[in-house]
Amino acid sequence: MSVVYVESSAVLSWLLGESGHQALLEELSGADRIVTSVITPIECSRALARARATNRLKPAEELAGLRLLDEAAATWNVMDISDRVSARVKGSFPNEPVRTLDALHLATAAVFADALGSVRVLSLDDRVRENALAMGMTVVPG
Repeated sequence: MSVVYVESSAVLSWLLGESGHQALLEELSGADRIVTSVITPIECSRALARARATNRLKPAEELAGLRLLDEAAATWNVMDISDRVSARVKGSFPNEPVRTLDALHLATAAVFADALGSVRVLSLDDRVRENALAMGMTVVPG
């Protein structure tokens, strides 16, 4: 079974139509299961609001992005910040320093990997990618 952990940077690239977002969509469409943290929709919603506030997006574009995000997240397995995730976040990561939100993503991906076996991490964030690789996870896009 193909499991992809989708991290906020990848979701935002897709929602904002940035260069290379087609490769991200291909990864998502090829997955049997998409998993993420409860913080992913929160981070992405805030980023869309910031993009509107800084005139990068028009209000209608923000609403369209929020709608896409809601529709996609409804099909994902979204994990809350559980005791296991919280305990993992408090530990160290292979390539410190790691920011709190990145640590939450990495810890959540690790908990999913423990439960489901192999998890590919879909991220464009270098710090998340480096740590996920060092933690033994596959990182996409390649």
